[in-house]
Amino acid sequence: QVQLVESGGGSVQAGGSLRLSCTASGSIRSIDDMGWYRQAPGNQRELVANGTRHGTTNYADSVKGRFILSRDYAENTVYVQMNSLSPEDTSTYYCNMKGINTWGLQFDTWGQGTQVTVAS
Repeated sequence: QVQLVESGGGSVQAGGSLRLSCTASGSIRSIDDMGWYRQAPGNQRELVANGTRHGTTNYADSVKGRFILSRDYAENTVYVQMNSLSPEDTSTYYCNMKGINTWGLQFDTWGQGTQVTVAS
């Protein structure tokens, strides 16, 4: 099994910053993709940012220029630095990782979610 533990959510004023982190543990052989998604009440889960081991990084248009994704494959950890936060960024943020487990099988695992609330 692969488990993801997220941290760094909380409440902040508009214009502020937060940094989310997510670390994977368990039966991991390799991690290929790491990323963050978010889901607000009544909405579908949407991409925030994700990236591959080969260096490709994708950002949602709504966060480009404000959020920065970083990945530490040695520590099985992904971060997202969120700057210039606005109330529209209020959501539950979920970490996602895809890779290969120690049995040679693919995994696609989600974290429990961490709440980010931005006050106007």
